[in-house]
Amino acid sequence: MPEWDMPPEPAFGPIPVTGWVRVVLRGAALIAVIGVSLLVMLVGHHLVERPFYGKKRPLTPYITMFVSRSALAILGIGYSRRGARMDKRGAVVANHSSWLDIFTLNAGKRIYFVSKAEVAGWPGIGTLAKATGTVFINRDRREARRQQDIFEERLLAGHKLLFFPEGTSTDGMVVLPFKTTLFQAFFSDHLRHEMHIQPCTVVYRAPDGADPRFYGWWGEMDFGPHLLRVLAAAKQGSVEVIYHDPVRVDDFPDRKSLAAHLEEVVRGGMPPDRR
Repeated sequence: MPEWDMPPEPAFGPIPVTGWVRVVLRGAALIAVIGVSLLVMLVGHHLVERPFYGKKRPLTPYITMFVSRSALAILGIGYSRRGARMDKRGAVVANHSSWLDIFTLNAGKRIYFVSKAEVAGWPGIGTLAKATGTVFINRDRREARRQQDIFEERLLAGHKLLFFPEGTSTDGMVVLPFKTTLFQAFFSDHLRHEMHIQPCTVVYRAPDGADPRFYGWWGEMDFGPHLLRVLAAAKQGSVEVIYHDPVRVDDFPDRKSLAAHLEEVVRGGMPPDRR
């Protein structure tokens, strides 16, 4: 598949007065749910999980799932899923279309995101990411050994890490070629005989009459205006999460063949006009 020819941002008109009412009501509800849950999560992690379970987090992921499902309900976005969630040790990979993926993918499965290091410093989002156990990495080959050690520690502790092999978000209409760098960690002697990877396809469907890319967040799009647009929508669309059969890392000779297979499966889960 050729590299993506990034489309221009969709043009939206001004938000009407009724839209701003929805922004306030939905925004206040989101802040309340996230704020209270974050406090409970931090207390639970520091007072229960860390002293008694160490690296394992048996409780707080369920709070993350509750927040994610609540957020989608508050926004009014329909949510559905197909396929069985993997119960084996390993990781999950998915296509990446929007900041909404945080809620969409956390809503149905206990996972820990792998994110670029700069997200840790973002106001609000960085704090939330740290509290939910996100793994922060620098895409720098000089830190490959350290990153592999972190992956091994978390995966062997039973954490299911989720990362986006496309390396960037799209408009939700395509699946980009998967980059292979992060897959190398799974071929270490400590992991390759133990790990499975589950491919996951995320399909957003825009509200009736809206631009098909309504939920997509890509390129240089600002987060604030996109968030306001979603909060203000009178009609919402839906998102479907498709869990495909997991594969054993051992069944592939190298990271390139593994990444190619997972990319093919994720793209195959998209509607025909998006493959």
